[in-house]
Amino acid sequence: MEQLPESKNTTAKSENNLTWHNMDITRELRAEKMGQQPKTIWLTGLSGAGKSTIVNELEKRLFVYGKKTMVLDGDNVRMGLNKNLGFSEEDRVENIRRIAEVSKLMNDAGVIVLTSFISPFRKDRRNAKKIIGEDSFVEVYISTPIEECERRDVKGLYKKARAGKIADFSGISSPYEAPEAPDIEADTTGRTIEETADYIYSELKKHL
Repeated sequence: MEQLPESKNTTAKSENNLTWHNMDITRELRAEKMGQQPKTIWLTGLSGAGKSTIVNELEKRLFVYGKKTMVLDGDNVRMGLNKNLGFSEEDRVENIRRIAEVSKLMNDAGVIVLTSFISPFRKDRRNAKKIIGEDSFVEVYISTPIEECERRDVKGLYKKARAGKIADFSGISSPYEAPEAPDIEADTTGRTIEETADYIYSELKKHL
């Protein structure tokens, strides 16, 4: 007899049978072993704001001082873990949820995570903070204005978006909701990447 696909109701029922298993080696023990406080440093901002370049510079600074780190970059993750997701609002929500869950797992392993995602919606960033943990989430807003991002147009995406060749593009055909109270804010306009990274790193010390 042909087996029917599992329904959503059946899936929901199966989730009720799951049990969380606590392990003897805890997050606290791993953090102590690594000599650091695991945090997720969440960079958000428009395309072209400088997030990926800045996060790379930040990791180099942390690495030099012996910190155990991992970077989760928007494009890189979409080429692997999230390759099945598009750029609709629904897929963007799921993209950020998955990244938050991965970040939490890495924090539980004692690792400092640096992320670089547009993450345009406030509710998704709030949900990420809830998943990761309020004390472990450091929101960094790269507040480079859209005029400057579009002037750079590093990937040629703004030009395509203006021509209608890219749908749901943050800041053009889809909204970008700026953080209302980020932990750290930096505008790269008129600053070198090194200057911006130095400033953010100096502010990060308060959280690490």
